Amino acid sequence: MNEREQGMEMRQRMTELQTQVEDLKALVNTLLSVICEEPDGQHSGAAPSLAGGPATSYCM
Repeated sequence: MNEREQGMEMRQRMTELQTQVEDLKALVNTLLSVICEEPDGQHSGAAPSLAGGPATSYCM
């Protein structure tokens, strides 16, 4: 493998890794939004609540 091919392969790998990082950032932001949506089991009305559902007041 010559230097040019190595450079092209390295750029392709860097692009793939950057895409993975961006996807992971989006996932983390989504998870944080979900966690913060109903802190400590307090229902704001944004998420459905089930009658007779699981116990609330859990803290993350």
